[in-house]
Amino acid sequence: MSHTFTLYEEGVPLAQAERALLLFHGRGGNAQAILEIGRALAPAGTYLAALQATNNTWYPYSFMAPVADNQPWLDSALANARQLIEQTEKVLPAAQIYLLGFSQGACLTLESAARFARPFGGVIAFTGGLIGQTLDTSPYQAKFAGTRILMTNSDNDPHVPQSRSEESKVELQNLGAEVNLVIYPGRPHVVSPVEMDLAKSYIFNSIP
Repeated sequence: MSHTFTLYEEGVPLAQAERALLLFHGRGGNAQAILEIGRALAPAGTYLAALQATNNTWYPYSFMAPVADNQPWLDSALANARQLIEQTEKVLPAAQIYLLGFSQGACLTLESAARFARPFGGVIAFTGGLIGQTLDTSPYQAKFAGTRILMTNSDNDPHVPQSRSEESKVELQNLGAEVNLVIYPGRPHVVSPVEMDLAKSYIFNSIP
């Protein structure tokens, strides 16, 4: 009852890369789909790495269910995310490592970033929030040191309430991140072209 560590890699080989973009797909999605988003966003010289969830789902219930209900899958997903971050950091410093996820993958991205905080190059969470029925901040590490985090959501998303995105923004700011949360009225559960453009400008604006 755990995830295998299945990694799909694209772009520049890690040893030659200027930066790494680590990607986490949504419920029912796959590594190939989130790699398409990574490809469209990443500047030249980027190593892309996407984890694949066993059975295409990181954990079985809503991210706002009691944490115990989503075990052991949630802990396994977090362990894989940590392994990916740590093995990437053996080659590149944290400032050249970026995290990105959509939907369930965005929740995993934010939870992993908060638990394994470093001064990352940037974090992108397309429609997500920190995980738990209520937020337990005890595992979080205040080590962002100004890391830029982009969060986006709809004002009526069926899976991620706007209120949880807002609550997550506050907690991430408390950990030292610079968070930009943008709410799009009536936007369906997708990553829109406007969000892609915002991610390019807010997260990758300092990269030529």
